[in-house]
Amino acid sequence: MLRGLAALIAPPLCAVCGESCEASETVCDACGGQIAAHSPLLLTIPGAEAGWAAVPYSDAPRRLVTALKFGKRLGLAAVAAEAMAAAAPAEAIAIGALVPVPADPWRRRIRGFDPAREIAGALSRRLELPLSPCLIRRHGPRQTGRPRVERLASLPRVEVVDPVPPTAILIDDVVTTGATLAACAGALRQAGSERVLALAFARA
Repeated sequence: MLRGLAALIAPPLCAVCGESCEASETVCDACGGQIAAHSPLLLTIPGAEAGWAAVPYSDAPRRLVTALKFGKRLGLAAVAAEAMAAAAPAEAIAIGALVPVPADPWRRRIRGFDPAREIAGALSRRLELPLSPCLIRRHGPRQTGRPRVERLASLPRVEVVDPVPPTAILIDDVVTTGATLAACAGALRQAGSERVLALAFARA
């Protein structure tokens, strides 16, 4: 009842496009339909046995990432997690622990949160899989905007700070060249993970 009264006073708006939506929903039918309409995209990540992205990084998915990362619409992490849960074969991720790809410490400090960690947490609750934030990232040159050859030649500095799971499922928001995921996969392998998979919301 209270939600209904609030909707009359201030109609709920989609967190992605800003248009009206149902009071019980985070995104409108149009944006939700765009996200759900895509087939999973395969990822090839050095050090990972397999990888998937739920959607291409365009239209509604791109606006979702922007709203989450820069608008601090943290509720969108659950929307991304729902799409990702449908993207990976259930048997492939039935066991293991979710390992969020760590953000650069400066950007995490500026934002006040880590988008991949938020998505991994939502996915952990949805799939009932353990969350293992066992990686950290040292500050380095920003990957965004750099040519592919530069990204792959200078991987981010990723370190292991806690015991790694035998089967690790790396979780990220957006994949471009895959350099950051490759650095994470390499760190997990060196620390003892026997199986590494990668799962992202969007592929650029």
